[in-house]
Amino acid sequence: MLQFNFYNPTNIIFGSGKLAVLHAQELPGKKALLLISNGTSVKRNGSLDMVKAELTKAGVQFVLFDGIMENPLKEAVMEGAACARRHGCDFIVALGGGAVLDSSKAIAAMATNEGDLWDYVSGGTGKGKPLARKGLPIVTVPTSSGTGSEINCWGVISNLQTHEKIGFGAPCLVPVLSVIDPIYMQTVPPKYTAYQGFDALFHNTEVMMSKGVNLMSEVLALSAIEHIAKYLPRAVENGNDLEAREHVAYGATVAGITMQLTSTTAQHSMEHAMSAYHHDLPHGAGLIMISVEFARYFIERHACDGQFVKMARAMGMPEADKPEDFLTALLALQKACGVDGLKMSDYGIRKEECMTLAVNARETMGGLFLANPCEMNDRDCAGVFERAYR
Repeated sequence: MLQFNFYNPTNIIFGSGKLAVLHAQELPGKKALLLISNGTSVKRNGSLDMVKAELTKAGVQFVLFDGIMENPLKEAVMEGAACARRHGCDFIVALGGGAVLDSSKAIAAMATNEGDLWDYVSGGTGKGKPLARKGLPIVTVPTSSGTGSEINCWGVISNLQTHEKIGFGAPCLVPVLSVIDPIYMQTVPPKYTAYQGFDALFHNTEVMMSKGVNLMSEVLALSAIEHIAKYLPRAVENGNDLEAREHVAYGATVAGITMQLTSTTAQHSMEHAMSAYHHDLPHGAGLIMISVEFARYFIERHACDGQFVKMARAMGMPEADKPEDFLTALLALQKACGVDGLKMSDYGIRKEECMTLAVNARETMGGLFLANPCEMNDRDCAGVFERAYR
């Protein structure tokens, strides 16, 4: 508990209205690849116009690349990297939700390195080569509260040809600056507010369950869990509730720190397998679907009883005294956010796929299984999918 390694050189500027100070920060270049999604959210919420104005005020040129989709694809990463090279961009500004933030790490790496992204991916069919050159510097401006990747060096990229969704990153890809302004999160629809909020929650709950949890990551994770559990239902109910948005954004950003201190667990590997085969499945929705049975697996084996009790108390059950109380708190939060009825079958997942998903989870992101508080073999993993299936 008293051993950890924390490396995060990101200048974090957090708070409502803080995007207006972007121009006054030390930016890492003179020409940015302004990375956004292929949707319209950053245009509708005003953040794109705001970032453009701030960059102009700072004397920075920019080139817009809007080719990022939900569950971002390897091909989009390579197109973004080619765009950065073609226009001589010397840094990246990633404006958007988790897909954009995740993609920025891979685009930054491939803008300065030869070959294909999968040459540098570790796991699955990736070749696992080290980066020969540092990636472009990254500035992040998140417009949702979920991945925490605005302040860490990781992103998750999908390869449709191989049915793989794998985390990619390196210490040199940690963003140099992140401006987190909850004002621009108010237009996220209720459903996605919930999905993203639970992603942030599970980053922290998995850190708490992880074998690598330490004194620093536990304190931060419990703080984030408390804020998300208290304020996420309000943010789902009323997206314009800025106070709720601020507290959920805090929990998501803190998750970016806790994940630098302590690995998440196989719950994330398992969901990545689900959306690798079913690309339209939102990451947070998949996590919600398996969350109760994933936690129950370790509760039944008394793998980390005390951690579950601590989390239940943080989630609004101050008298919690048994690990099962965490399941009660988790189910109550899912119901309060209107996501308790999610079904795998609604996204085309079939029960007979469970072992395929279990094997894929270990082959692509097996490292997270090592963080589990006790052993989970492929049959165990498939069993969690089967019990969660609806």
